[in-house]
Amino acid sequence: MSTKNYLPPTKRYRTLISSIHSIYRLVNSTYDLKDLITRLSKLISQILNSDYCTITMLEPSKKYSILRCFVSNKKRSVSDKKAKITDSIEKRILRTSSVVRKGHLLAAPLISDDLIGIIVIRRAKNKPFFEKFDQDILMTLVEQSIIGIKNLQLYEEQQKIVFGSIKSLVTLLDTRVPQEYTHSPYFSRLVTAIGSQMRLDEKQIQSLKYASFLHDTGKVDIPPEILTKTTKLTAQEYNIIKRHPLKGAQILRPLQVLKPVIPIIMHHHERYDGTGYPSRLKKGQIPQGARIMAVADAFEAMVYGRPYRERKNIISAIKEVKKKSGSQFDPKVVDAFLKVIRKFNTKVYSK
Repeated sequence: MSTKNYLPPTKRYRTLISSIHSIYRLVNSTYDLKDLITRLSKLISQILNSDYCTITMLEPSKKYSILRCFVSNKKRSVSDKKAKITDSIEKRILRTSSVVRKGHLLAAPLISDDLIGIIVIRRAKNKPFFEKFDQDILMTLVEQSIIGIKNLQLYEEQQKIVFGSIKSLVTLLDTRVPQEYTHSPYFSRLVTAIGSQMRLDEKQIQSLKYASFLHDTGKVDIPPEILTKTTKLTAQEYNIIKRHPLKGAQILRPLQVLKPVIPIIMHHHERYDGTGYPSRLKKGQIPQGARIMAVADAFEAMVYGRPYRERKNIISAIKEVKKKSGSQFDPKVVDAFLKVIRKFNTKVYSK
C-alpha cells in the first residue's frame, strides 16, 4: 500500500485549524468525562479518517485503565471498570511515553504533568498509511484534549467535595426538621427527570439536583411546634413559614459553588400567577428551576401528606397538578411533569 496521502499546504493548514476548532468546541460542551472521552474518540477518528479509535485513561500506577472507550464504524463501547493494561502498543507507550506511527496504526500518549492516558487509532488496510502530517494533527488534537480532560477531572473532584458537603447539610437538616416534612429518596430523581424532559443542559440539571436536596434548608429556623401543627396555622405562624425560602438562601449564600442553586431555593414557592412568596414573581420572572421545583414539591407534599393535610392518592395528586396549570404552575413544566410521571414508578409513593 502506498504511503502517499499528500494534501497541498493551504488545505493542510485549513484542516489543522478546523480540527483545533472542533476539539475546542467539544471540550467546552460537556461536564461529564465519560461523555467527553466517547465523543472525543469519534471526532478524532473522523478528523484523521481512521476506522478504529481507542482512548484509555490510566490510574496513577499506570498498570490499570480506569476508563476505556472504543469507537469504530460499526461499534461504540465505553467501560469504567478497572482493567489491567495488556495491549502491546499501549505497553510500549507506557514504557517510552512517545508516539508510535507504523503503517495503518498511529498511537500517542496523553501527557499532562504525568502520563494520564493513551490514544490509539487504526485505518483499514485498503486506506493510506498514516504519515507525518497525520501525526502532527493528532499531537495538536491531543494537546487540546488534555486541557479538557484535566479540567473535567478537576471538576469531578470538586463536585465530589461539593456533594459530600451537601450530604452533610442534608443530614443536619433531617435531624432538625420533622420527618413529616422531609422528602422521599425519589424526589431528586423526579425533579431532574422533569428538567431533562424540558431539555435543560447539564449544569442546569446539576443545579436542580443540588436544589432538590437543599431547598428546605430554611426550615431549620422554624420552631418544630409550627412544623408539626395539625390544625390551621395562624397568620403569624404562616408568615414564619413563608420566610423559609429566604432563610435557606441566606444560609447557603456563603458557599460560592452553590450560587446557581440560590434562585431555585429562594423562589420555589412563587406561583405562576404572581400570588406566591417571597417576591410575588410571576411567569417568566420566576427562575425556570424554581418553576420545576414548585411542581415536584407540591406533588410530593400531596402524595406524602403533611401534619395539617391528609395524603392524596397518585391519581388525585396528578389531577390537582393539572388543575393548577397556568395558575399555580407553569403549563410547560406541568406538561413535562405529566410525561415524566407516566414513566415513573409511582408505586414507591404508596409505601
